[in-house]
Amino acid sequence: MTKSTLTVKYQTTVPKEVREKLHAGPSDVLQWEVVGDHARVTVAPPEFLSLQGRFKVGPGDPVEDVRRARELMGTEDL
Repeated sequence: MTKSTLTVKYQTTVPKEVREKLHAGPSDVLQWEVVGDHARVTVAPPEFLSLQGRFKVGPGDPVEDVRRARELMGTEDL
């Protein structure tokens, strides 16, 4: 069993073994859930994934769409 210590500021380091199994990295958000007398920790999905499926995309060519948008903004050379 992997252990870590709680500091006086109630902070702890997530052990390497746990980070690797959760695929957690810098800036990831951890979710904590108390289940009985245990805590369950998971990595929260990125916020932008909550928008998945909310936007409808029609037919077209993304490269051409970006080229056209740049043309309309007057930044064709970017």
